[in-house]
Amino acid sequence: MPFIPNTDADRKAMLERIGVQNFEQLISNIPGEIRFKGELNLPEPLSEMEVEREIRHKTCCNQGISDAISFLGGGAYDHFIPAAINHIASRSEFYTAYTPYQPEVSQGTLQVIYEYQSMIAELMNMEVANASMYDGGSALAEAVLMAVAETNKTKVLVSKAVHPHYRQVIRTYCHGQKIKINSVEIGEGVTSILDLKSKIDNETAAVVIQHPNFLGNLEHVYEISEIAHHNGALLITSNDPISLGLLEPPGKYDVDIATGEGQCLGNSLNFGGPYLGILTSKFKFVKRMPGRIAGATVDKNGKRGFVLTFQTREQHIRREKATSNICTNQALNALIATVYLALMGRQGIQDVATMCLQNSHYLAEQISKLGSFQIPFPSAFFKEFIVSTPVPPSEIINSLMLQNIYAGIDLAQFDYGFKNYLLVAVTEKRTKEEMDAFVETLKKFN
Repeated sequence: MPFIPNTDADRKAMLERIGVQNFEQLISNIPGEIRFKGELNLPEPLSEMEVEREIRHKTCCNQGISDAISFLGGGAYDHFIPAAINHIASRSEFYTAYTPYQPEVSQGTLQVIYEYQSMIAELMNMEVANASMYDGGSALAEAVLMAVAETNKTKVLVSKAVHPHYRQVIRTYCHGQKIKINSVEIGEGVTSILDLKSKIDNETAAVVIQHPNFLGNLEHVYEISEIAHHNGALLITSNDPISLGLLEPPGKYDVDIATGEGQCLGNSLNFGGPYLGILTSKFKFVKRMPGRIAGATVDKNGKRGFVLTFQTREQHIRREKATSNICTNQALNALIATVYLALMGRQGIQDVATMCLQNSHYLAEQISKLGSFQIPFPSAFFKEFIVSTPVPPSEIINSLMLQNIYAGIDLAQFDYGFKNYLLVAVTEKRTKEEMDAFVETLKKFN
């Protein structure tokens, strides 16, 4: 942010140009009850040099995730990011690349999108991928709209084991469109097969699950897929891309539309965003897919090139024929994911997934030995698991934060009715010493 010193004369000139006499008139349309009424306690005006010194001092007080031991998860994970990724993504030709509307001047951007789509489609074992959505939640909601448009049905079953925030996004997207969202209950930490069977019928457009689910557990994906397709419904999943280094990809269990959150693919936590939403499907649904799809072609001289193959957006076609009002893709985040996948390769992704699996199961085993702490669900899990705690999780979280340990997520804030349940995530970054230190700190609550 630039240093812009405004004098009283500057402010007066700006207000006159706007057409008001004073600042109060400028904000007169803001209701008084929502205005800040306290004292700002601002210091005396400072020079640019003094302001810079003050800001640098304050930034030293900030604590980033790299300064702590993090067991936070719930859709955003502290994975290792190779140094080469930011070096490549920060190059000016990527940072200031031309938008891909005119292929003759944006071949680099289009090639990155094409490479991203190719890698994601292979990772998910799906036939087609778009250029990315805003995040995992928007990708899942767009998948629901795709299913409704394809089947001409308006009933959608969403497992309660899907991320609560994602479920809220789905309801927001579907609000006002006469799409009926029904919840499927959970049992033993996974989607209840009995409840799914009791609620699905031939009027169901889609069944929506997450695998691994929000609670970290692995769903019975083959059985759910069979139930969905037997009743003429599409199967939509939200998958952790890193888990696919070990788990079978959605294409293997006949998923129709597979989505996911791509933050774990080389993107930093970024205080919650920006991230990128992964959206893939079977090829027969490609014309229902929102956003952009880049394709490879040849020019009149036979030279390979890249173009935007599909642009089913309001800027390009009539509004009533647009598949979505999403107007762009997360190009820079998708670039980072592409570089990450290229650097890691097939074996690298498998190694990261294996370390996450081994670390999380080691920590779960050590915590379960404490007596008052239990692993409540018998379901298999990947890198995230639930711990039942002898005291409210908020006490543990607040206490450990003073020791630079982020203990996890208190599940009491969500709609599960869980009282003393802590969601713990373990990535490849966590060392045995860090996990043992975490267990040691939990002993005082035992």
